[in-house]
Amino acid sequence: MKKLALLALSALAVFGLSACGSTEEGWDASSTITVYTRDTSSGTRAGFMGGIDFDDAAEDDSLLVDGFVIKDNTGIFTSMKTDEYGIGYISLATLDETVKGLFFDGVEPTVANVINDTYGLKRPFNYVTRAMDDYANDTEKDISMAFVAFMATTDGADIITNQGAVPLESTETWDDIKADYPVCEQDNSAVTIKFGGSDSIEKIAKALTEEFAPKCGDFVPEHDHTGSSDGFKRTQGSEKDGDNYKHIGFASRPFKAEEAGETGTQGQLAWDAIVAIVHLDNEVSNVTAEDLKKIYSGEYTTWDELLD
Repeated sequence: MKKLALLALSALAVFGLSACGSTEEGWDASSTITVYTRDTSSGTRAGFMGGIDFDDAAEDDSLLVDGFVIKDNTGIFTSMKTDEYGIGYISLATLDETVKGLFFDGVEPTVANVINDTYGLKRPFNYVTRAMDDYANDTEKDISMAFVAFMATTDGADIITNQGAVPLESTETWDDIKADYPVCEQDNSAVTIKFGGSDSIEKIAKALTEEFAPKCGDFVPEHDHTGSSDGFKRTQGSEKDGDNYKHIGFASRPFKAEEAGETGTQGQLAWDAIVAIVHLDNEVSNVTAEDLKKIYSGEYTTWDELLD
């Protein structure tokens, strides 16, 4: 009987020690870094690689560390909730308290620091429309132009701010200018306006159209955001007349030279920042451009190299 009791106590002791050890082990800085990135069509990738002085890697996967993982903005964000040793980058507009946004060169990624220009990984949110003579009808063109005007009002600015980006300065309300857009006084419930391009801007674009559609005859907004390159390609580029054509596209980067659209069809709606993100348990809080370049090029392969 005593032997059984001793065995039971010993088993409990071993269990208790092992349980203690599993909870105290915690995050292991010697673990390999899992590197996440966007694909080469992404405006966020172009802005991120440019911001860490690794421009050539914006469109060349061969320059990145072996074993990197490609996901979209949402995929990277979701992965960092569970991958304790991963690192990725997302739009500031996507960041919330479920992942850790790393300080960049000692500056916290916040809207305030984008506005005061102290946060380094800053980039524009841009839009592009179809060419003025390339709409199926005047109604679709007029609604598109009204939407562009709405984005630049204080009403649009409030929505952009609420979605985590930084709007451009604005002084007019929609009520001040709506008389200039009589198309919004008619019933547009049978009209579909198609939006696409950058998925980093998707949340903002959806919030803007949700607010604006009732103000403009209840047109139907259709969203299909597949990357910044598609913003131009599907409005004025090679796919503008294909099945995936769009009325308005978005890019989370400056337009390239080959994406120079018709005069008056492109502009900026906001500023955003790109944020390097990790799991909440990660002990790293700050990175430099050099740190990130070394991670993405494969020079740094374990987390302790950033903590030395």
